[in-house]
Amino acid sequence: MHKRIAEIQSYLQHNDHSLAVRRILDASLDTADLSLLKEAIAFSRLYRQYKDAGLPPAFIESANSLLNRIDQVAERFTERTAPLVTASQISKTYSSGNFSLQPISLQVNTGDVLGIVGENGNGKTTLLRCMAAQLALTSGELQFAQLENPDHYEIKHHLAFIPQRIPRWFGLLKDNLHFSAAISGVKGEENEVMVDFMLERLDLTPYAHLTWNQISSGYRTRFEIARILLQKPKLLILDEPLANLDINAQQSILTDLRFMAKSVHNPMGILLSSQQLHEVEKIADTVLLIKKGSCLFRTGEQEKTATAFVIELETTVKRDQLLNVLAAEGEVQFNGGFYTVSSATLPAQEMLAKLVTAGIPISYFRDITHSTKRFI
Repeated sequence: MHKRIAEIQSYLQHNDHSLAVRRILDASLDTADLSLLKEAIAFSRLYRQYKDAGLPPAFIESANSLLNRIDQVAERFTERTAPLVTASQISKTYSSGNFSLQPISLQVNTGDVLGIVGENGNGKTTLLRCMAAQLALTSGELQFAQLENPDHYEIKHHLAFIPQRIPRWFGLLKDNLHFSAAISGVKGEENEVMVDFMLERLDLTPYAHLTWNQISSGYRTRFEIARILLQKPKLLILDEPLANLDINAQQSILTDLRFMAKSVHNPMGILLSSQQLHEVEKIADTVLLIKKGSCLFRTGEQEKTATAFVIELETTVKRDQLLNVLAAEGEVQFNGGFYTVSSATLPAQEMLAKLVTAGIPISYFRDITHSTKRFI
């Protein structure tokens, strides 16, 4: 806990207030102290009230006071890693014969974030539904390490699957969250506090008393995540969770999901699919690239087999100028928007240094040597 407190204090010192508030909420939850959690919720509401008009001078003082008290409370949970689900050479062929998911193996543990990336129609959703035991496997085996009798009922209560299209719900957003917590056994004051926590944590408080028709698709996704998290799943599977979110919300949600996966209060594994390669690579422990039903690339050991250094960049100069600067040591491809440059000898930093020294104007640069983007 001490390390996390120091991290949050660093956020406050450098004016990363939104992230600091979210992490204070997380830290208070991990103490399992209801009074501290209520105080953190009140602190988050104070931040929302003043963030646009200017935070009062006492804001930092209040934050540090709350952090000190959180730090003094002994955690009732300890960090732990345990296997959740292991897929051994699972495959799926549809009766129509139009598509087949080729045999693939993977394992998800508590605290893991595993990203499945690829273009539409290549098998991401099929793989997720197989992992969620929603589809009968053509071959292979799923093993749920923490279930003694992994029948449909136990699996359904062990994991949660959030589809890209959120199911319609009725009534007020907050009432639905209270109901979701109640059917999971969270009653009385704890029910009230946990719902308030989820509203604050996922920025849903302004929408608490609205209905389905009154909120955007992005906030429906946030609601569904909040609803599911109140049920404390061990494995959370999300199909294209970024599809309905604006560009500013995408990285925030992914970062929050990573924090939640590694929670001391309720550690869980997260398996998600997306077409947003760079965003997923920032937060995932492992990324799999699925193409035409096969796992084409998996981060980790396979990264070491890269035979060339690869960058992508945007610039106004022509291909010949890039080749001249790199002394013909690089191969340059152009897709109409940006260049992809590969070199067997020059690391990304050296390619960048040469381009900058030569005065080449660069509006975008990224090292994709170890990125799934190399295979798209």
